[in-house]
Amino acid sequence: MYGSQMAREESVIRFEKVSFGYGHNKPILEEVDFPIRRGMKMAVMGQNGAGKSTLFALMAGMLESESGIIHVSRGMTIATAPQVLPRDQIELTVREFFQKCFSEPSLRQGSSEARPVYDIDPRIDDVLEIVNLKGHTKVHDRVMKSFSGGQQARLLLASALIQNPDLLLLDEPTNNLDTAGIEHLTKFLVDYEKTCIVISHDAEFLNAFTTGVLYLDVFTRKVEQYHGNYNTVLRDISIRIDAENRKNAQLEKKIQENKDKANFFAQKGGKMRLVAKKMRTEVEEMEEAKVDVRKEDRTIRPFTIHAQEKLSGTVLALTSYSVLKGKKPVVKKKVNISLRKNSHLLLKGPNGIGKSTLLERIALGTPEGVLITAGVKVGYYRQDFSTLDFEQTVYKALEIAMGQPDEQRLRAVAAGFLLTADVMETKIGSLSEGQKGLVAFASLVLERPGLLILDEPTNHINFRHLPIIAKALDSYAGAMILVSHVPEFVAQIRIDEILDLEK
Repeated sequence: MYGSQMAREESVIRFEKVSFGYGHNKPILEEVDFPIRRGMKMAVMGQNGAGKSTLFALMAGMLESESGIIHVSRGMTIATAPQVLPRDQIELTVREFFQKCFSEPSLRQGSSEARPVYDIDPRIDDVLEIVNLKGHTKVHDRVMKSFSGGQQARLLLASALIQNPDLLLLDEPTNNLDTAGIEHLTKFLVDYEKTCIVISHDAEFLNAFTTGVLYLDVFTRKVEQYHGNYNTVLRDISIRIDAENRKNAQLEKKIQENKDKANFFAQKGGKMRLVAKKMRTEVEEMEEAKVDVRKEDRTIRPFTIHAQEKLSGTVLALTSYSVLKGKKPVVKKKVNISLRKNSHLLLKGPNGIGKSTLLERIALGTPEGVLITAGVKVGYYRQDFSTLDFEQTVYKALEIAMGQPDEQRLRAVAAGFLLTADVMETKIGSLSEGQKGLVAFASLVLERPGLLILDEPTNHINFRHLPIIAKALDSYAGAMILVSHVPEFVAQIRIDEILDLEK
């Protein structure tokens, strides 16, 4: 439920006893209270699946709470960047795409009027510079579907920034941005004079501009509000958990002492039974005084992607490839790359040059210039998770990936990726993006591929998991092709050969 009149004018948005869930089996928020004051720059933290993106959808009015009130300042504009380009917008030109941001009602309360913009071209240029896409020839007239997946993600981010809203909601905005792109975006957010809330797993990025944190506790389904940047909040949470653990340990000791005394006095009979009863009452009171200790983000267990057995000789031979300019292959290049067992290839190049296209062609067929040895099993991790069937349950997807039925192994692998019993019965399409990524990695472990193809495997993944994933890829003994825009991640993985599509 929404309230358009603010009870506290300094707040732009305020949750009051808000509850929300996806049916009875998937509660997300329970009677949540917190304000967002004008000019705040907040990070949203919480485990994968805690409901961070759901929180954004409630703020933007795309979802309605089951109970409670979301107070929104009258006339406030809200903008958020979609994760995926809507199908009805793929044929639009860049100019038409950005104009559509203003020609339709903004995400705000009590507003349905269009907002015509007459200086759209220079505004497009300014916002493309922020997301590091400026300089492409005739970019304003290019059709949206001609851009690569990474470039489309940048355009979607730019569509929120160009609106200059009162409340800017950004969900994993550094995905698909290189170092220069992250620097541009960071400067923009530091200088941004209005309110901004960001979901991100990039600690360095968050530390640069945030002044507070909203933490979604997946266990209590509450939202805790902290002041300070990401590092400060982690320290405060750690101090709080230590204090709660100490308090509970003291209570546990006293509870056990009273239980022992109560049992002793109860056996004595007579008036001593009254003493025992009083002590048991004290025990109940101390049990109630124990604090539910906040459970910190869990990390996935260390894992191994075992390579397909009996691999020998050349697994993949690459003799030529095409690079893209716009949507057309413009240059065909000769190359001589032979990937054998235990060889790792890094594929480099700017967004839009054709990295994902080349990976897709290798994984799904036998394009000209590429030969995969017969019988080699291919494991393919796509950044959009389209290799997963969103209508399947997690259990079914993992069962298919494993091939041979082995319930015990399937459950053990799933648990290592934090895929709990309730998640296993959930359709993949209902999972958070981070959880989809963990399902994709669990599938690779169960598949045991001979050729591993990974397209931006860090997107949406909790930063706590990345060192564990990097270690698994570093030790992978099959042939591997990797595309990643995160140099810190790549630096942790053994790379035997680099193919730069730009050179």
